[in-house]
Amino acid sequence: MRHKEKPKEPTGSEPVEPAAKSVEPEKTHPAIEQLQKEKDELFGKLQRVSADYINFQKRAAKQTADTIAYEKERIIKTLLPALDNFEHMLQNAQSAENADVLLKGIRIIYDQIIDILKSHGVERIDALGAKFDPALHEAIVQKADPETEENAVLEELQKGYKLNGRVLRPSRVIVNKLPSEQEVPYEQIEQEPTDDESTDEE
Repeated sequence: MRHKEKPKEPTGSEPVEPAAKSVEPEKTHPAIEQLQKEKDELFGKLQRVSADYINFQKRAAKQTADTIAYEKERIIKTLLPALDNFEHMLQNAQSAENADVLLKGIRIIYDQIIDILKSHGVERIDALGAKFDPALHEAIVQKADPETEENAVLEELQKGYKLNGRVLRPSRVIVNKLPSEQEVPYEQIEQEPTDDESTDEE
């Protein structure tokens, strides 16, 4: 029978492995912690500013829409009296004794509308007789009138208007355009005699 071998006991000559040391968590540097804190604060401020800006845009858009709606309402209200006068005039047109009464009523309403437009900054462009200005006038036709200055407005086909100094609609006009050379009918041209004709007459 074989005897079981006993495990050898370590001797002092054999190397012994040192025990594993416990790993301690690394400590964050105070400066890094401070930067992280400041970053979080700035990010929070940025989010709040962004939210405030979005809310401001919404409020501004609503205020603009409300202002436009209010101005439309105000302008329409100022035009309603003129509309009422038109209705009264149409109702009384059949009983009018003559056309002069009807014409007078139309003139009153027209002047009333012009006054309302003036109160809103609208003004008419004076075109008739003025020198043609492409910023104020739209030339529709050109005519030649030798008794009138070149490029003068001869007729106003449609009135133009400004709104607070800005052209709302240009005046449509007929402009005086003289020819570069005045044409003379052939029969009015005096024929100078030729040399042969002068000799025959002698």
